Amino acid sequence: MSYSVIVKEDCSTCQLVVPVIKQLKGDDELTIYSQDNVQFPSGVSVIDDTQLEYSWHRRIDTVPTLIKFDDNGEELARVVGWEKSEWQTLTGRPLGFDLPDFRPGCGSKSVDPGMPEKLAARFDRDKLQSRELTISMEEDDAEACYDRGWSDGLPVVPPTAERVMRMLTGTNRLPDEVIGVVPPDLVPCTIEKIAINAVLAGCKPEYLPVVIASVEAALQDEFCMHGLLATTYFSGPLVIVNGPLSRAIGMNSKGNALGQGNRANGTIGRALQLVIRNIGGGKPRGVDRSVFGNPGKYTYCFAEDETNSCWESLAVEKGFSETASTVTLFAADGMQGIVDQKSRDPESLSRSFAAALRVVGHPKMIMAADVILVVSPEHERIYRLAGWTKQDLKNCLNRLLTIDGSELIAGAGGIAEGIPEKLAGKQLPKFREGGLNIVRAGGSAGMFSAIIAGWGASGTIGSVPVTREIK
Repeated sequence: MSYSVIVKEDCSTCQLVVPVIKQLKGDDELTIYSQDNVQFPSGVSVIDDTQLEYSWHRRIDTVPTLIKFDDNGEELARVVGWEKSEWQTLTGRPLGFDLPDFRPGCGSKSVDPGMPEKLAARFDRDKLQSRELTISMEEDDAEACYDRGWSDGLPVVPPTAERVMRMLTGTNRLPDEVIGVVPPDLVPCTIEKIAINAVLAGCKPEYLPVVIASVEAALQDEFCMHGLLATTYFSGPLVIVNGPLSRAIGMNSKGNALGQGNRANGTIGRALQLVIRNIGGGKPRGVDRSVFGNPGKYTYCFAEDETNSCWESLAVEKGFSETASTVTLFAADGMQGIVDQKSRDPESLSRSFAAALRVVGHPKMIMAADVILVVSPEHERIYRLAGWTKQDLKNCLNRLLTIDGSELIAGAGGIAEGIPEKLAGKQLPKFREGGLNIVRAGGSAGMFSAIIAGWGASGTIGSVPVTREIK
């Protein structure tokens, strides 16, 4: 058997147990590691751990910590702080000094603010597989990221090893786990590479599981990320987050939920876009051939407001429990506002919604683009008071959006665009079955709602919304 004890001079409990340490050291079975002074304790042999390598690898949170090892160097047990009976049990020796029975220890220097990330980068660097680039002293860090093509046009956070290791604390998944290949270049994507891009985007570690789930959703075949990139249409990936995690990490589902100002919303959506850009090679005017794009291609992410809602959430509609946290990815255009401040019954408000939804893509386009209708709390109240479920609203909208083909054929209304003439007289739905999605979000004041139209091919042969549970 052998023992080690980790101490620091700047700890009153470590000072207290110096007589005990010297007794155990006298038996020549104890190795002493000092975090701040190799002369402490005085008069005995001490190993210098001021670089905190031993403390880091032994995962020391508190000093003093006494550890017992077997003959092969495997840890058998440890005591944290000073508890006389436990030290005596661990060492099998009577410790007869006139000491109190118990004193709590002090925080290890290895867990000082910012220190775990520094030590991880210093001593666990081999866990990172990405090539490390050296930037000269003359280079500006932010400009260096621009010069290397890592930016979406806005400044990014340089992904140092320390920052990447800190980001990886947000998940228990291994850095080298491959979750799939990222289009268009079909490059293998690891958890580490996602973490690097999350750093670039400005994420906190607690956002990382949401970013990972978003990337996993984007790589599912049915989402068709490659097609979404290559299309000349307007769309890019929109991330909708449901469940308790969205609230735990402070996502915005209320006022300005689709706008600026919330770090989680802004950086999660941006991290997904940077993964597609930096890992998969999906850059504008390269494979990304969108004629206009939309501002959401910087970042497009918000949480559904599930608190006090009278409707089931999007995640529950997709088959997940209310306690699950999920991301739903949708191939989305920009936002179209709906103003109706006079309707006080659900039928009237639904007609306003239907009139606005009629123009998605084009007034004559049917069963092509999917859509998300974002209903504000003020508008939801109209349905709440009338006892309408979300499905009641969908049924009403689908009825109102069943259109006579004569209005949609090419040339009708003096518009060359349109469907084949043979469909004249048929009753045709605006959206495919399942193509109309409804979520609740937005501020509590203002009788406004919003339409987020989908990729023009989303309702036919292209992308469908994909929902993944966050792990």
